[in-house]
Amino acid sequence: MKLRFALAAVGLALLFASWKISPPVGAKSARNDQPAPYPDRVILTWAGDPAHSAAVTWRTDTSVTKAKAQIAVADDGPAFAKRAVDVAAVSAPFRSNAGEAINHSVRFTDLKPATLYAYRVGDGANWTEWHQFRTASDKPEPLTFLYVGDAQNDILSLWSRVVRMSYAKAPEAHFFIHAGDLVNRGSNDEEWGDWFRAGGWIHATIPSFPVAGNHEYDRRDGNRRLLTDHWRAQFTLPENGVPGLEESNYYVDVQGVRVVGLNANERQQEQAAWLDEVLSRNPQRWTVLTFHQPIYSSARSRDNKELRETWQPVFDKHAVDLVLQGHDHTYARSNLLTGVNTRGGRAGTVYVVSVSGPKMYENQRLPWMTRKAEDTQLFQVIRIEGESLRYESRTARGILYDAFELRKRKKGPNQLVNLIPDTPERLRGAMPDSGAE
Repeated sequence: MKLRFALAAVGLALLFASWKISPPVGAKSARNDQPAPYPDRVILTWAGDPAHSAAVTWRTDTSVTKAKAQIAVADDGPAFAKRAVDVAAVSAPFRSNAGEAINHSVRFTDLKPATLYAYRVGDGANWTEWHQFRTASDKPEPLTFLYVGDAQNDILSLWSRVVRMSYAKAPEAHFFIHAGDLVNRGSNDEEWGDWFRAGGWIHATIPSFPVAGNHEYDRRDGNRRLLTDHWRAQFTLPENGVPGLEESNYYVDVQGVRVVGLNANERQQEQAAWLDEVLSRNPQRWTVLTFHQPIYSSARSRDNKELRETWQPVFDKHAVDLVLQGHDHTYARSNLLTGVNTRGGRAGTVYVVSVSGPKMYENQRLPWMTRKAEDTQLFQVIRIEGESLRYESRTARGILYDAFELRKRKKGPNQLVNLIPDTPERLRGAMPDSGAE
């Protein structure tokens, strides 16, 4: 009888494992996140021109000293795999609190614009599945991208639903902005493992555009605050920013939009001068900036006055269209702002602070906030087509929470049209019913 019960228990355990049932919220997953010969933590990024190149980074154990990728133009049948070409990886050992591993990276070059490619990574014996991605067009075309604020805490348990819902709402997205604090402890390897698991194959399919938050920094080397070694080891990004901030300060031009990533944690004055120069020779119709600590803070008892005074004059000078930020663990979105922390319709920039993870703060509820929220996990979908930018902020359930449209005009500033849904703001003490949509 005892043997029968034991066998039944084993059978149930195997069945649950096959269903991939997650542990209860707050429980610690009993998982083995050690590297193996089989690649994991595969992430697609840009390191150059999105129309003609792409980059991929992944991890293995130390037994894989020579790795590679294969890439081919995708086809409707399996024959494309026979046409795949090998691209040797750059491999480097990496030590973390979890032990030894090797990180590998490949840059795909000489790609055709607006073309669907399939790629896989491995060592010749151990291969991932074939992932697909589409290169950008080499001219202005309709563009869709996703943006989220801090994932940071309970990433696998609670952030995963947000990143997956964002893909469900915009599977055509060309790239994915992560506005800092991707994890809570930047040098904790297990948290990075959770971040990669939460996004899964989405990370390998939609190019990521991450910027560093304060939680990607820690103290070491004489108690100095330094960017975690994980950052450059696992992201292959452009190196066209301020020298010394490679891959944490950079920009790309994609389909008529200049997208700039700034590092608000250090060397802000140098980046202001760099940004002024980058935007002075900007041929693109639209300009989008992203960084972590916000120009206009949304959380109570926070104000980055020095950062605002250093950077906003450059934003105003070059009529930046949209600024996407994190850090404050609430939601706030401005009207058009120029130089002052007030609500106004004057020429200026739209500023957003958003949060996608479960860590929440109290909102300051200041006059500049056209729409605000507390205790709400959100993701944003931005679509640009010609002279119009359409912005949507959606909850973890995919429900529209905020929206607006920016319209370019031949003369003068953008026109902003608020498209806020007729629903109450989600604020403490006045939270609406959370039933079905």
